[in-house]
Amino acid sequence: MSYDPDRFSITQIAGQRLMAGFDGTYLNNDLKNLIQALGVGGVILFSQNIVDAKQLKNLCASIQEFAASCNRPPLFIAIDQEGGVVTRLKAPNFQEFPGTPDILTESEAAQISTETADQLKHLGINMNMAPVLDVAPSGIKSIMEKRVFGHDPKHVAKLGAVYIQKMQKQKIISVAKHFPGIGRTTTDSHIEMPGMDVAEKDLASFDLIPFYAAIDAGVSGIMLSHIRYTRIDPLWPASLSPQVSARMLRNRMGFDGVIITDDLDMGAIKNHYDIQTAIHQILRADADIALICHKGPNIETAWEQMIKEFSDDKKLKDRADASVKRIMALKKKYIQV
Repeated sequence: MSYDPDRFSITQIAGQRLMAGFDGTYLNNDLKNLIQALGVGGVILFSQNIVDAKQLKNLCASIQEFAASCNRPPLFIAIDQEGGVVTRLKAPNFQEFPGTPDILTESEAAQISTETADQLKHLGINMNMAPVLDVAPSGIKSIMEKRVFGHDPKHVAKLGAVYIQKMQKQKIISVAKHFPGIGRTTTDSHIEMPGMDVAEKDLASFDLIPFYAAIDAGVSGIMLSHIRYTRIDPLWPASLSPQVSARMLRNRMGFDGVIITDDLDMGAIKNHYDIQTAIHQILRADADIALICHKGPNIETAWEQMIKEFSDDKKLKDRADASVKRIMALKKKYIQV
């Protein structure tokens, strides 16, 4: 079935721009509501959604089958399968892979990325929130030190680019994170919003190097961090900032793929903004997908806020049309649409 984004209603566009988490290990009524009533563009899986390979494969298949039965486009089914400390598919039910700190060569990056992609594809997962392209400088206690390729941005760029290319060659969408780089931070944004007092030229000479390489490698998605880069935008964190997302990533770096926020349920956001404010900013920042990882009223409230904003602002609706075209182009490339 063909889904023409030019013919999508405002409510359909709002749904496609949401990726949601859910409770449960099967196609329950809450999950059906996300797909049928809200028309979400994607879901994200966590350990609480996973029992074993048979259950997970059935869950992913039932999600796509139900979407088709409701005349909804196929969903992004995403997971954080970085390997190492961030592994949703755990032994003994699944093969586990080394994390990025243990990947030292391009051949290792190629092998692990290919095997990870094969595992995900077999299960019906089509998007991996990986690789981590943050660079942890030597001499600081980086919050990311156990999740990065290393301390040298050129080394991170080289391995990250191989990882992305091999992942996407296997038809798994790769989402590089956490733009524009959180390797310098020591505060966990799951708990509170870190601030970084760094000029853009300093980011460009260090943190952005792997992201430039990712764009050159054809990465499909980039995830925005919840860090406030005070010299670039003193008011808003990257995930809500037009200065970071639209000006830096889209316009200056030339990224024309899908931009995804980090989880809006994290403390860095929910401690400071209500969901309506967050969505208001995301739409103006030219981010495509708002990620909300936990069941609750925020998902429906975000959907309602998008509909309101698209109805009230013609320029915003035009941006929304462009955004949903990017989303649907990615689905057409990687999923049977």
